[in-house]
Amino acid sequence: MSCGEPHETECAEVLDHLYEFLDHEMPDSDCTKFETHFGECSPCLEKYGLEQAVKKLVKRCCGSDDVPSDLRSKVMGRIELIRSGQAVPDCDITAEPDVPAGSVTADADVTADADVTADAGATADADVTADHSATG
Repeated sequence: MSCGEPHETECAEVLDHLYEFLDHEMPDSDCTKFETHFGECSPCLEKYGLEQAVKKLVKRCCGSDDVPSDLRSKVMGRIELIRSGQAVPDCDITAEPDVPAGSVTADADVTADADVTADAGATADADVTADHSATG
């Protein structure tokens, strides 16, 4: 979204970092630039007002839910990985394994239907049935 008017801080930058502004997670100098932009740009001000209202509604409706104590550190760790440009693992790297170290036991019946679409637009359907048992 852009109002089409020139601004010191572009609409795209403001909208890309809107939640950082809403959550007070940016330096004061950037907050000042955003406040100036909102004073000049009614479409961005409207978007800010909408997102602020949604955030308040979510807080009112879901604000009393208990959050696991280690969630914040896990989320902040993942954000730091992303900001540093490092690869982010798909799984929780801090999770404790359920199986004692040195022992592997698996007994699984797996049935899956998969519809896979490649980047080139090719589509493949696969039916997979497996029965795997391993003890080590």
